[in-house]
Amino acid sequence: MSRIVLKAILGLMMRVLFRPKVEGIERIPGTGSVIMAGNHVTFIDSIFLSLVVKRPVFFIGKDEYVTGKGIKGRLMAWFFTTAGMVPVDRDGGHGGVAALMTGRRILDEGHAFGIYPEGTRSPDGRLYRGRTGVARLALMTGAPVVPFAMIGTDKVQPGGKGRPHIAPVTVRFGEPLDFSRYEGMDRDRYVLRAVTDEVMSDVMELSGQEYVDVYATKARAAA
Repeated sequence: MSRIVLKAILGLMMRVLFRPKVEGIERIPGTGSVIMAGNHVTFIDSIFLSLVVKRPVFFIGKDEYVTGKGIKGRLMAWFFTTAGMVPVDRDGGHGGVAALMTGRRILDEGHAFGIYPEGTRSPDGRLYRGRTGVARLALMTGAPVVPFAMIGTDKVQPGGKGRPHIAPVTVRFGEPLDFSRYEGMDRDRYVLRAVTDEVMSDVMELSGQEYVDVYATKARAAA
């Protein structure tokens, strides 16, 4: 119930303030497991994704978002978990495995799972090389992948920090991608790379971003 109330209130605020344009929403299956994979340009991308999609969308988030102290910490924990965030400790040596297994559990339960293959926010607005976790999930679970693009959210919250600004936003969804032809090949690194690159190619086409064949974390470190 709290999720419905939160979505109703935030959804109304979003429509009044930002009037987001949503394209291709009918391409998201109404039931069953589905992976929604898109670009990541600012912190609030997941909030916009959850608000424009009718069915609940779950996504991985840092556990630090729900471990804060005091009233502010409890409010943040309530907000993020109600919005669909599943907290995972991603900083440890097994953080990637934990996130992957959590995503698999969500999909095995028949839910929608949102993922950003770049692994982190883009440091400069360009689209970076995807990590193969999205491919592993697709091949392990058989779930279709719906690519999506966030356009303009970086203008709403530049740098991922501070008070949001009023700016036009478009959320664009592509055709579902079926990778069942690769069933049982989730340990083949060449297949994983091919699947990931296909997903990122569709995200690039939807977003119109310049593509950089480098991991975003490496580009961020170099900067």
